[in-house]
Amino acid sequence: MAPAHANPLSGIDHTLIGVRDLEAARETWRRLGFTVTPRGRHIGWGTGNYCVMFRDDYVELLGIVDPAQFLNRLDVQLETRGEGFLGLAFAAGSSAAVQAAFPHATQPPKDLGRLLELPEGNVTPRFSLVHFDPDATPGLATFSCTHLTPEMLRRPEWLDHANGSLGLESVTIAVADPAALASAYAALFGEPALKGGQGRLEVGTGAHTVRFLSPDRLERRYPGLGGASVMTVASRDLEATRAYLAAMGIPLAEAAGARLVVPPEQANGIVLEFVET
Repeated sequence: MAPAHANPLSGIDHTLIGVRDLEAARETWRRLGFTVTPRGRHIGWGTGNYCVMFRDDYVELLGIVDPAQFLNRLDVQLETRGEGFLGLAFAAGSSAAVQAAFPHATQPPKDLGRLLELPEGNVTPRFSLVHFDPDATPGLATFSCTHLTPEMLRRPEWLDHANGSLGLESVTIAVADPAALASAYAALFGEPALKGGQGRLEVGTGAHTVRFLSPDRLERRYPGLGGASVMTVASRDLEATRAYLAAMGIPLAEAAGARLVVPPEQANGIVLEFVET
């Protein structure tokens, strides 16, 4: 099955990582060599974030700043699952186009904003989200994100990272039966975007790959890391990244091939993998 329309989704806009202590998470990711933006507060909600911005995508560290306000179940997820990967947002130029392309798989668009606490004063980036129904993206919580004020998102100094990171490459998630997910993702991205194998399904989303592995295959590729989800980041120079992590005293997990793997206890519950671009 292939979508009978021009696909409005163009890869991963950002990944979401749930953290218990937002300020501690900021320091963790700074130590990992990432430049972290000033704090954001979701308007009308009790959640806030720090972001790691790249040229075309980013990482959102999401935490609770006011437990008395609406938390969108972040408190429940942190309590039941702990810190780690929450899901991802697909990049989209138009929320209306996403809903028109997938009318039976999405919820109505929601326009939201967050207060970004800059040194010179607060600004309010705004964005439009379309959430996908769970059956449309099995194994993964997703929504599309259309930025209504993209000029507020990136500053040159936010894009320069001491560890040499350039951007997201892929995410990898454990599911019991990857092959069972194929028809749902073919409906979103078309069959040519899918690559399968025993215990493996890769979905080409545009600029990025979403990879589903069976638990045993994930364990073989990332041994001893407890089945945590993996976020893979492209590095300008893998040896320079290795040297930076060593200088900061950050241990690396066992990994074959040209990649560096930071264990989840060093990265708020996710496996952080670096590969050379």
